[in-house]
Amino acid sequence: MANIVPDSFKQELFTATHNFSTSAGNTFKLALYTTVTGFSTGTTNYIVTNETSGTGYSASGTTLTNALVTVAQNISFIDFSDATFSSATISASCALIYNTTQSSKAVVVLDFGGTKTSTNGDFTIQFPAPNSTSAVLRIS
Repeated sequence: MANIVPDSFKQELFTATHNFSTSAGNTFKLALYTTVTGFSTGTTNYIVTNETSGTGYSASGTTLTNALVTVAQNISFIDFSDATFSSATISASCALIYNTTQSSKAVVVLDFGGTKTSTNGDFTIQFPAPNSTSAVLRIS
């Protein structure tokens, strides 16, 4: 399966629901899940079903930092700093980025392409390079 951009997020972009501004923007979090099953383009909000649990992980995930919106080659894209769950013993097959400022509205489901595991180590979500061809979210 591939990453999923919920239809609700696409619609909410046109109603100015999400503000990715670094200085005065909304707060976005990343939650981990044991399976991508249950997510679809119909996903609208953060859910607790199948959320990862274990040492080094707290329910609802972690706050993302340094949201940066850029435009290059007629493509707008966003970047976040990598997210690390330290000294974690967890497994996850996907993550949900959601907007806590706006009633936990879903932004994107990131499919890891299989289950990833850490045992008393760092579990890091490394975001792709912030450019017009590989950033985590792009609008062209």
